[in-house]
Formats: sequence, C-alpha cells, structure tokens
Amino acid sequence: MSRLLLPSPTMLPPLEIRHHPADELLLSLVSGALPIGLRLVTETHLELCPACRERVATLRALGGVVLDEQPAAPMAEDALARVFSRIDEFEQTRRNAGAGIGGTAGADRMPTPRKVSAPPPLPTGAVWPKALAGCNATRWRWLGPGMRWSRVTVPDAPEANVFLLRIGAGKYLPQHTHRGTELTQIIYGRFHDGRALFGPGDFDLADDEVHHQPVVQDGSECICVAAVEGRLHFDGVIARWFGSLVGM
Repeated sequence: MSRLLLPSPTMLPPLEIRHHPADELLLSLVSGALPIGLRLVTETHLELCPACRERVATLRALGGVVLDEQPAAPMAEDALARVFSRIDEFEQTRRNAGAGIGGTAGADRMPTPRKVSAPPPLPTGAVWPKALAGCNATRWRWLGPGMRWSRVTVPDAPEANVFLLRIGAGKYLPQHTHRGTELTQIIYGRFHDGRALFGPGDFDLADDEVHHQPVVQDGSECICVAAVEGRLHFDGVIARWFGSLVGM
C-alpha cells in the first residue's frame, strides 16, 4: 500500500474538456451531501476544469445569499456553554488517548516518522490529482490482458469504493450496467463507450440507465479514477466474477 504524493507543480497546457458534472451533482458537492468517494472524483474534475470551478463558486455564492435570507433561528440560552463543554470533553479525550508511559502526553513526544512511498507510476505528462493526496493506493494489479487496477483507500472512510483503472490501447472493459452510481474522471488517454468519446479532463456519470462498454482508443493507454456507490453489473458470468474480486 502506497500513499499518494503530490508531484512538484508544473505548467500543463489547458485541456479540451467536453463532459462535465451536472449542476445537480455540483450542488450536492457544495451542500456536503455527496458521498466521499463520489466527492473525490468530482473534486478531481474541478482541479482540471476552470469552468466547473466557476460554477461551484456561483453555487456557493447563491447558497450564501439564500442562507442570509432565512429568518434567524432561536437558540437555547445555554447553547454556547454546551458548545464549550463539548470542546473541553474532546480535548480531554485527546489528551488521555495521547498519554504515554508515566502519563506523558503524546504531544510531548516526538512523532514517529512514517515511511511514505511513491504512488503507482504514471506515463510522462500525467499527474496525480491533489484530491487524492493523503489517500493510500496499492501497486498496479493485473485485471486482465492489458488491464490493471489499483485500490484507493480513503482515510477515515474505508467504505468508499474508489479505484484507479489503467487500460491499454485497443482494450476494453466488459459490457455492463450499474446498480447505483459510477463516476469516472479521465486522467490520461481516451475511450469511447458507444455514447461519446471521453478524453483527458472529461467526467462521466453512469447509472442504471446506462449500458455501455468503454473501449480505449488506439495510440495510448487510458488511466481513470473512478468511484462506485453500489455495484457494476457485468453481462458475462466471468466478468461478474472478476468484478466481485475487485469490488466493482
């Protein structure tokens, strides 16, 4: 398991992004209602897409206006005292948990350095999204001929089903639909799934109404970060078995 590191800042050419999250999805992101796995993939898109960052800023501004127009809610007289009491309880719990031998608090001891390794390698010109900083990722694992994947573990959210896919040129995922929601952000390369062509920076949402087979275009492999709420439902028995092993 390796911890995803951020590369040194580089100036990358602007991407020609054609596929974006819908406003409903961005509104869920702004309101905090989006599950963490889907949020990470959406935030990855925002890093690459100035237009969507502007839309998010507009939604946040509108949300602030709506909040300002709401009538003030009455608060109990002891509300502030209860907040400070909760803070004191949290601090005491943290000190107790960090106490070492002889009652020395953890804050008084030097932290043990954690060995951090590089993320799975990427082709030249591709960089890891900042949204995944702090997450852990496995090495590239074999999924099939010309196909590899990496499991991404989100700190404090082990239930999040996030993974990286690395598919070779001309290869394709088995045909499937979805029992839930799948978000995919293309980091490198291109694929066509029968609906549209998706390239670097493009974003895709697929649900139970989408039945497709992503095919990587000739000339380059394709690398994506994806998150699934629910499961993919592959048409073939063998593909379903492989999908269950990966957790798709």
